Formats: sequence, structure tokens, C-alpha cells
Amino acid sequence: MTVFPARRAVPSARALPPVAVPHPRVEAPGVLEPVRPTPLEWARRRRAERGARRLEAAGARALGQLDHLGPAWHVIEWPRTDATDVLDRGQDDRAGFLAIGPSGLFAVTIADHGRARVLVAGDVVQINGKRPPYVAESRRDAKRASKALSEAVGLPVPVTPVLTFVGSGVISVYGLPKDCLMATHRELDRLLVAGGSRISPATAEKLSRVAQHPSTWLNGTYRPTADYRWYDEGRTAADKPAHRR
Repeated sequence: MTVFPARRAVPSARALPPVAVPHPRVEAPGVLEPVRPTPLEWARRRRAERGARRLEAAGARALGQLDHLGPAWHVIEWPRTDATDVLDRGQDDRAGFLAIGPSGLFAVTIADHGRARVLVAGDVVQINGKRPPYVAESRRDAKRASKALSEAVGLPVPVTPVLTFVGSGVISVYGLPKDCLMATHRELDRLLVAGGSRISPATAEKLSRVAQHPSTWLNGTYRPTADYRWYDEGRTAADKPAHRR
């Protein structure tokens, strides 16, 4: 409402004619004002943003342990979530990466437990009374990565799942899972190099280039011959020299 300043009355012998007071302009409700989220929606958004920042920080701490592995190792971010999972679950709540080096290929899954205590008994991981399917997710990620890389290369490419815990809470292990490696982020570099030398640095570099190509993860449509040759010109897999062990 528009308020005009008051004036002192002027004495007059006759009454002044009535003055039309302009009415304030009223905007249509909800035209310019943005829709405010409800308190519940705001709390969910803040919690999701806080969880995303924690996952990003946990992934950075795990990557920091791999800085001194040397140039023979390659760390690659890859879409671990399928398109169907994105539609069903929405935003991805997991963190991880591919580590490729002389010891082989590893699909590393990051589990941020903070200060909470972790209990591990085979395939069961319990944190704060909850049992998230971390081991099953790690195996599924490694299987999907192996399938995509194998279709792109044309040869079987095994990928080992690795579950890495990031946090300061106590971890109690009553039995390790099968076909899935497990370690804290402080021991991740030693775990990866413990397998020795299984592939050459040149093969690791070629596999890293295949994994970096976006089309590799789209139904295996990437063909490495479009960018480089897997073997030198005029050579095949049978022409490789035999190595004595």
C-alpha cells in the first residue's frame, strides 16, 4: 500500500473537491516469485550436496596414495552407473575409478565411513547398523568394466574389484570376501602393486587409452583400430616373441 505524507490543513471557506487517490499496482501472485522448496526438500538437497562433497573428498584421498606409483600406472574415471540405473536411482551415490598398471586392471570402489566403526564378515559390510551392498557393487562394477573393455579390444580383459575404505573409524575384519580385494586408502597403493608384473607398461598404456574413450562404455562400440594399432603394422598376436619365466 502506498502511503502519502500528511499535510497541514489549509483553512478555507469552502470544502475542497475530493481528490482521487491512485491505487497501488498489484502483481499477479506467483508470476515473478520463484517457487520456494519445502523444508523437507531443502533438507534433502543439503544432505545430498554434503554427501557428494564427502565422496569427492574421499576419492581425492584415495587418489593421493597412487601419486607415487610411477608413470606405468594410469588412473581413469569411468561411468560406473548404467543408463537404466540413472533412471531408477537418480544421482550416483558411489565413488570410484579404474587403476591400470603392470599388476593388471582394478575397479576401485570408494566407501566413506567417516568415524564410524566398520564390521566386515565375508560379503557383509556393516556400518552404523546398516549393511550397504558394497561388495556386490564392487563385483558388478568390475564385471561391467571387464565386459566393455573386452568387447572393445576383442580379447578377454579381466578386471579385479577393489573395495577401499576411507575414514578414521576402526575396521574389524572377521573374514575377507572372495574375488574382491579390500583395503584402507592408506594401503591401496601397496595392495595394487602386490600382484607383481602381469602386463607390460605398453599394454597398460593401450588399455588406458581404450578406457578413456567415451564410446567404450556405450555398448562396446569403440574400436581401437580407429586411433591406433594394437600390434605393429604387419604383425599379429602369433608374431609376439615368447618370454621365458
